[in-house]
Amino acid sequence: MLRFLADENFNNQIIRGVLRRNSNVDIVRVQDVGLTEADDPTVLEWAAQNRRVVLTHDVATMTTFAYERLQAGLAMPGLFEISRRVSVGLAIEEILLLDECSLEGEWEGQVRFLPLR
Repeated sequence: MLRFLADENFNNQIIRGVLRRNSNVDIVRVQDVGLTEADDPTVLEWAAQNRRVVLTHDVATMTTFAYERLQAGLAMPGLFEISRRVSVGLAIEEILLLDECSLEGEWEGQVRFLPLR
């Protein structure tokens, strides 16, 4: 079971759909943890400190900062980039699959794009 942090501009329909399908998924939004309007490095640092995999639509900057963390030897529990072109239903299915089939720490240091197929 993974612990997720949804970036500030992450589609709330996806979050609601995930939780509607499985209320036990551990997912919080940046807004829920007091990081509204925080920059990407701050969000990634908080995620690392709290061992949460980040969900984002922001391929332009978030992935760059994630790679910078890795190059600096800093912890990065994982980042999943989900294109806004991916349907809400497919995004929900992918997140649920990740949650159910992943081991803790499995995505450490990885940047992945969903869907995984």
